[in-house]
Amino acid sequence: MTRTYRIGQIVPSSNTTMETEIPAMLRLRETIRPQRFTFHSSRMRMKKVVKEELAAMDAESDRCALELSDARVDVLGYACLVAIMAMGHGYHRVSQARLTQRTTENGGQAPVLTSAGALVDALRVIGAKRVIVVAPYMKPLTELVVDYIRHEGYEVIDYRALEIPDNLDVGRHDPARLPDIVKSMPFEQADAIVLSACVQMPSLPAVAKVEAMTGKPVITAAIATTYAMLRELDLEPIVPGAGALLSGAY
Repeated sequence: MTRTYRIGQIVPSSNTTMETEIPAMLRLRETIRPQRFTFHSSRMRMKKVVKEELAAMDAESDRCALELSDARVDVLGYACLVAIMAMGHGYHRVSQARLTQRTTENGGQAPVLTSAGALVDALRVIGAKRVIVVAPYMKPLTELVVDYIRHEGYEVIDYRALEIPDNLDVGRHDPARLPDIVKSMPFEQADAIVLSACVQMPSLPAVAKVEAMTGKPVITAAIATTYAMLRELDLEPIVPGAGALLSGAY
């Protein structure tokens, strides 16, 4: 009998991409593997990507973990990279442990992953040391994200802050613009490209093009989160057309 896994997603209220790109990848996986997936979300209020709203939103994540554990999901993904990274170095470990504990206390124990933790772990998996980063945030928040990644042991040799303050507008950013942004960066000196340090900025349609253009592995927050979920479920982390990390090589 084919097993169906329930994927829980803790989502900023204005996020429109997490619930499209992660399901899209797992639907692609369904074409080559027998497992099936359903998707279940709980939302935290957030409209403007500023530190104050991010902190207030993060405080709602406990409620979301409880709600999703009521549905007895198999794994939960916390879908806001910058909210975690803006809370201070290493906060993804604190958040993951606390939210997993909430599911346990509710009798629906399930591992909680964060897109922030998934991204820094994915760079380790592919053996990257030097990276370039593209992020949609205003420059001060982008610098927080870059500093967080550096604190995890990576050298960020260049980054681009697209300075889009409204989270809905982040979700409307055209992924077809990403290859030209990368072209303007010193990608030749990097081991890997973080094409979207944000699960709200669409990037999946550009991944194959940027990998072909640069000859470098491309990671996005959504790809890293999908990889982490599959690993947590003890499933082969392979998705056709979703970049090097999900190629089956890792």
